[in-house]
Amino acid sequence: MARRLIRDFLEWASRRRWRVTGTYDDIDDVPEVLKTRDIAIVATPQFVKWIIFDCPCRAGHRIMINADPSRKPAWDLRATLPATIWPSVDFANHERRCHYSIVNGRTHWAKDSD
Repeated sequence: MARRLIRDFLEWASRRRWRVTGTYDDIDDVPEVLKTRDIAIVATPQFVKWIIFDCPCRAGHRIMINADPSRKPAWDLRATLPATIWPSVDFANHERRCHYSIVNGRTHWAKDSD
């Protein structure tokens, strides 16, 4: 019983952090809806091309960042469970600015975010 409770807690806790939940061959294969804190990657066997997730501000915009080192700027997915993405993500449009980093599965908001 105690082992099951610990396992259930660890599974719940791991869902609370950012993590890679799917790898796809093409960007069109990524689901239109991702669960909270889920990251999809588009990759070849050699490297990750795209890192895709829904912004943690929950305003409904999708973040698609380049991870292909041959194109600049490029981000690095340093771990998959929990995820770390480097450098920070800085999204801006006419309504808002979302600037944050994802480190060890946690969102760290920059002070200049709206």
